[in-house]
Amino acid sequence: LEALGLWGSHGRILPQRLTPPFASFPSPPGVGFATRQMAGLTKPTTIIEVAGDKVTVKTQSTFKNTEISFKLGEEFDETTADDRHVKVRSVVTLDGGKLVHVQKWEGKETSLVRELKDGKLILTLTMGSVVSTRTYEKAT
Repeated sequence: LEALGLWGSHGRILPQRLTPPFASFPSPPGVGFATRQMAGLTKPTTIIEVAGDKVTVKTQSTFKNTEISFKLGEEFDETTADDRHVKVRSVVTLDGGKLVHVQKWEGKETSLVRELKDGKLILTLTMGSVVSTRTYEKAT
């Protein structure tokens, strides 16, 4: 996690901009229209903490707060931010300085890739052929 060490155990990152089609990102089964719309409108704060071999990613907004903890490369069950009513198996790896988070459920797959570019944290979400990004700036 050297590349993400900049955001370290107390790194707080605030959103700067959102690119389409984030609000129209494909809806997994069990996720309602209102939840999708709210997710597209939120401006969450992301906190990435590292303690030994455990990584914790906290996402906080006026809509909802979530937290996942994991060890790189180890699969875990995840309750997603959109409260999918299905079992989601996830794994997070470090690939070329990028934190790659893959969620799998019912034959479907979503990836969330976090990487540093020009001092900003870029979150790229991909489901099928739909790709969307959120750009975060480091909080002061």
